[in-house]
Amino acid sequence: MRGVVTAARGWIGTPYLHQTSLKGAGCDCLGLLRGVWREVIGPEPEKIPAYSMDWSEPQGDERLWRAAVRHLRPKPLTSATPGDVLLFRMRDNAVAKHIGIQADIETKSGSGASFIHAYSGHGVIESALGPQWAKRIVARFALPLEI
Repeated sequence: MRGVVTAARGWIGTPYLHQTSLKGAGCDCLGLLRGVWREVIGPEPEKIPAYSMDWSEPQGDERLWRAAVRHLRPKPLTSATPGDVLLFRMRDNAVAKHIGIQADIETKSGSGASFIHAYSGHGVIESALGPQWAKRIVARFALPLEI
């Protein structure tokens, strides 16, 4: 899974741009995952329909989660591995609408967990996966690397 993290780190510094997936030019959180998928696995598994920044939140539609289940392998939340795809719920009772890629995991020596994500106003960054982010994780997935 280190290849996934290396690919994701290669996107750091890419500006945030909604509905885009072009390394160095712009991407959103889904665009980051799409770009890493293309680098590590190959062609994307489906054409991405247009989507709003609210990810069907007013309708309560878990559109992003359903897409993740179609193409990724679900994992237990407690089974952290570098390269995991993390799905976040940004507010209680809201739809899950943010994606990140686990970069580092908490180690016994004290180094902390981190994840890579495209964040509005920041672009693609690596952030500490501290309590404020960790409590928002609602699903964890592995990329299907046997493809």
